[in-house]
Amino acid sequence: MARERRRVLVGRVTSNKMEKTIVVKVERTKRHALYGKVIRFHEKYKAHDEHAKASVGDLVKIIESMPISKEKRWALVEILEKQESFE
Repeated sequence: MARERRRVLVGRVTSNKMEKTIVVKVERTKRHALYGKVIRFHEKYKAHDEHAKASVGDLVKIIESMPISKEKRWALVEILEKQESFE
């Protein structure tokens, strides 16, 4: 039952320098209650990437998982959009 309730987030990869780990930046928007201005928030998550497929700039989908290490509680599900390399 708990598997169906796991959160799924979409964000951009900001770092892939660790082994089997990527850092994903997830942006959210929220409207200010009084002034109505749209405010952008972001949060970074460390996600498990077993085969090191994701690279910096890729748009990825991550899912909540059991704790893998001290800070890693997310896992890579799929790469939605690959970033073009300029090399």
